[in-house]
Order: sequence, then structure tokens, then C-alpha cells
Amino acid sequence: MNTPRLFGKRLSLAAAALLFAIPAISTHAAESVLFIGNSFTFGYGSAARYYRADTVTDLNKEGTGGVPALFKSFADQAGVDYDVSIETYPGAGLDFHLANRLDLIGQQPWDHAVMHGFSTLDRDAPGNPATLIATVADMAEFLRGLNADSELYLSATWSRADMVYPENKPWHGTPIEQMAIDIRAGYDAAAVGVGASVNPVGEAWSRAMATGVADPNPYDGIAPGQVDLWTWDHYHASSYGYYLEALVVFGNVTGIDPRSLGRNECSGYELGFSSAETAALQQVAYDQLAAEGKVTAAPSDEARVIPQRCEG
Repeated sequence: MNTPRLFGKRLSLAAAALLFAIPAISTHAAESVLFIGNSFTFGYGSAARYYRADTVTDLNKEGTGGVPALFKSFADQAGVDYDVSIETYPGAGLDFHLANRLDLIGQQPWDHAVMHGFSTLDRDAPGNPATLIATVADMAEFLRGLNADSELYLSATWSRADMVYPENKPWHGTPIEQMAIDIRAGYDAAAVGVGASVNPVGEAWSRAMATGVADPNPYDGIAPGQVDLWTWDHYHASSYGYYLEALVVFGNVTGIDPRSLGRNECSGYELGFSSAETAALQQVAYDQLAAEGKVTAAPSDEARVIPQRCEG
């Protein structure tokens, strides 16, 4: 049961959402998708950060492309029309966006919203999901005040190598996949309360490592024939890592098999991947999504026979 204080807070969020939404009813035919997050969304440490920034709307006007631009590219190639926006701030959990960015988020009602919190669930208490659960509930209240039918997606993020391999770190001494398992549990708990779907990004990363697509330990060098999903700080993602994140989000939001994009998918080509690397990452994303019943198998017919730049 809500306490009077919490009820008042939720009521004020809903009222604020309605107030923000009144002057901004969109007539755009495309379905709208808003990404809310931090550096794990805007692509810190990689070429993805400013990738095709002109294809998405950065509500903070910072010229960011990141994972949303990759999602938009995949959707365009699949013939799905989405109007994609991004609202991010480095190092922030959803509490920051609730306190400082509702004026931007409330500019229009959103058909879909993809969001995540801090990479350890709680900066001060790693692994504790309480803050995530509370802030997801508040953000969901606000977003559904704008559009009661808004579909919400929570991106459960990856194991940070810098939190696993160095001594005196919260997940030191555990298998590399354990942090992602713990993070996913927190997102599952948050999702239940708001009827959201979880994007299994961290578990896709773990699958890539378990199947030999990606190297599990960047501290001892990268094995030949494997990709490094982390960037130089072993914390944020590389272009490979953000590409895999975007594939998982794309598959979960659309229900489309990521493999249908094909081994010569143009964004992978523009980011410098080999066709084999692109195909392997698509397979990992599909396998994780299929294991959770989120996509139906529909592999590519390889209509794009050679790599080429994206259109537009």
C-alpha cells in the first residue's frame, strides 16, 4: 500500500507528465522511441558515440548517436519506421533524470522507452537493486502519464571487467558472468512492478564470451579471432560491445531476428567490422533473445551480397 507521501509523489509525477505533454502532441506517423541512460547508451569510449547522430534527436543537443543511432539504422534496414530520441547524462542513474530532465522527457508522449540505471545498480551499494526499483517505478509513472500505452524496456547491462578482475572490487573472485547475472536480477525485479520487458544485454555479452566470440579477460590480452567487448578502461563498451547492445535492444523492441540484417549489415561495415564479426554478434544476440522467447527465427536471405555504406 502506498504511504501518503509516496502517493503524493506519484500523483505529482503523473500531473507533471500531463502538464508537459499538453502542448506537444505529435502527428508523426512513425512510432517514437526514447532512450534514457548514461554513457552505456551514448557510447562512451567508442566510434559509436557520434555515429550517425543526425538520424536521431538528442534532447540535450550534444550531437550524440550511440546505441540509439545503431538501433535506428537497424530499424531502417529492416523497413521499420521509428522516430528515435536520446536523453543521456554521464554516470547517472534514473534518479538524475527524474530530478533534472523531466522537462525534456516530457516534451511528447512516447510509444516506447528504453532505459537503464547505474552500471552496478547502486553507485554506493553495488549489487543493491533498491534504488533501481524505486526510480524505474517513478519514471514509469511519469512516462505513462504522457502515454498510458507506452511500452517500457529496461536494459540489463554487462559485467564490468574492472569490477571483476582487479583485487578489492565488488565482484572480484567471481566468474565474469556473475556480475551480469546479479544486474539482471535487479532489472527483473524492477520490471515486474511496471510491466516492462528486460533487454538481456549483459547476458548476451556473457554468451559472446562463453561461445568464443569475445575474449572474457581484457587484462591478459585479446585472443586471436575474438573481439574485445570493452573499450580501453575495461568498464565501458567498445564499438563491438555497443553494437551487440543495440542488436539486443532492436530484437526485443521489434521482435525481429537480428540475423535478418545479414553479415554485410551496413553499420557493422561502417564501424570497421569484418562480415564474420558482424554475423557472430548477430548470432549471439539472436541466441540470447530466442532463449528468452523474445524473437522468432528469421535469418537473413543475404540480399545484401557485399558490404556497403548505409543509405541516407
